[in-house]
Amino acid sequence: MADEEMVAEEYPTEIHEYLSAFENSVGSVDDMLNRMMSVSRPELLQRVDPLEQAKLDLVSAYTLNSLFWVYLVTQGVNPKEHPVKEELERIRSYMNRVKEIADRKKAARLDKGAAQRFIKHALCDPEAEQGLSAKKACKPKTKSK
Repeated sequence: MADEEMVAEEYPTEIHEYLSAFENSVGSVDDMLNRMMSVSRPELLQRVDPLEQAKLDLVSAYTLNSLFWVYLVTQGVNPKEHPVKEELERIRSYMNRVKEIADRKKAARLDKGAAQRFIKHALCDPEAEQGLSAKKACKPKTKSK
């Protein structure tokens, strides 16, 4: 309790909530990193497919560079003028590429057989179908001149 009072005297009380939230966030990141580090990399990579491996590597690199960004800010360095900004942008572009690939995998596939059947039946002449078998009646419509 005495430590908290001493620390509270070192910074304005208006930012106490922000510092508490920051401390909780750093604690969460630390917990996640400890969980990730508890499993060896080869073992982790065996459990996931290549796309998930790419996502994992990109998130790890982005997190590391983001933490370095925060470190630069705490040291009074403007990270917007540091090469770390370019690195974060590069990683973000790769993340977008991976997202596009994942979205392509999820995209609906065209069933060519079904599409051909739809087109074939849409082109049938309904008048010719009356009184004839389906195979004979379903001939492509012709345009009359």
